[in-house]
Amino acid sequence: MRSLQPASRRRAAILLWAEVRESFAMARSALVAHKLRSGLTLLGVLVGVFSIILVMTAMRVLQRNIEEELSQLGSHTFQVRKWPAVHFGGPGEFEKYARRKNISLAHGRAVIDRASLAGSVGLQRFLWAGEAVSAYQKTPPNVGMIGATPGVFLARNWIVAEGRSLNEADLDSAKDVCLLAASLARSLFPFGSALGERVKLDGIAYTVIGVLESKGGVLGGQQDNFAIVPLSTGMNRYGRLWSSLDILVQAVNQAAYEDTVEQVRGILRAIRKVPPGEEDDFEIFSNDSLITQFQSFTLTVRVAVAVISSIALVAAGIGIMNIMLVSVTERTREIGIRRAVGAKKRNIVTQFILEAVVLCEVGGVIGVILGIVGGNVAAYLLKVPPVVPVDWVLLGLLICSVVGVVFGTYPAVKAANLDPIESLRYE
Repeated sequence: MRSLQPASRRRAAILLWAEVRESFAMARSALVAHKLRSGLTLLGVLVGVFSIILVMTAMRVLQRNIEEELSQLGSHTFQVRKWPAVHFGGPGEFEKYARRKNISLAHGRAVIDRASLAGSVGLQRFLWAGEAVSAYQKTPPNVGMIGATPGVFLARNWIVAEGRSLNEADLDSAKDVCLLAASLARSLFPFGSALGERVKLDGIAYTVIGVLESKGGVLGGQQDNFAIVPLSTGMNRYGRLWSSLDILVQAVNQAAYEDTVEQVRGILRAIRKVPPGEEDDFEIFSNDSLITQFQSFTLTVRVAVAVISSIALVAAGIGIMNIMLVSVTERTREIGIRRAVGAKKRNIVTQFILEAVVLCEVGGVIGVILGIVGGNVAAYLLKVPPVVPVDWVLLGLLICSVVGVVFGTYPAVKAANLDPIESLRYE
């Protein structure tokens, strides 16, 4: 008896597979026989899946690119500034940040003097944007000028390819020297080295003492298009009070990172006189916090798109149910013949459900292909590797199958419950 059980199970599995294969073949034949109707029906599924995959692919491309570019700080490094790095709030939130006190040079020096756990501390401030001029070329008015201290180079991962970095003597004497980012150096000095040459920024001449390594583009643009001058030089020329400084802190190692953050937070809260229990009146962020903020923002967008696309899929499912009911009516005699020659109700149910699923899956596959191609247009424009969101592809095809089963069940059950005698008489 025990030896017969595995054999009977194998026979049952073979019969089930044969039944599914036959039902699939009949469903495919029925769809091919009505090409126009099938095409119009699956169009709704195609649009729903296409919109989901298109947006998710584009978002994945943007996310990968932005995550790479947000990793601008060095390892175990964080930044302190008056304003948040990413802000999605309304006017009320903007006013809250605007009312904060600026981070002053005194605040920055206090961190430098007291942050014993920090490996290095740098101060920076954006000073100006406009046209840069050399003896050979001039640029469009999109060059940025940053005032910085030597500690910023470690925190920013700025590597000097030619020449030297800033030093304390440059800051103490407020020298008219600068370093150029790679793209700016190539633009201003296309025929040779920029070292020792003079560059005019905002009409003031600076001597080039170094050129940075290239970091490439960001969102299709160019991030190597700025100049760095000593912070003291910039503040003497552009004022000490009107703008807030950024403080960049690098911990000694990853193990000391959290303790360094808390130490710097405590120093700033003390010197800025933030009462106990109140939130910080400054922002601390790192590569990870920037990426987390971006992912939180894109999550809302992805959920919204998924909801809207789901509505399109539900509408498409209703259309499929309607077409399947029409198909049941048209094929009443065929159903009667199948029942007369021994087909069971479950055979009829399987046939019509599979027909609905195949209809949905064909639309889903076409939608997935078009969505991936359309979404990766962003990758081409941003010059980043293409992305295939495998998780969303599988989820989209799974949703198509669910739509087919849900909206194909009622027509299938209706077909299976037709009276065989009456079906044979149907004209």
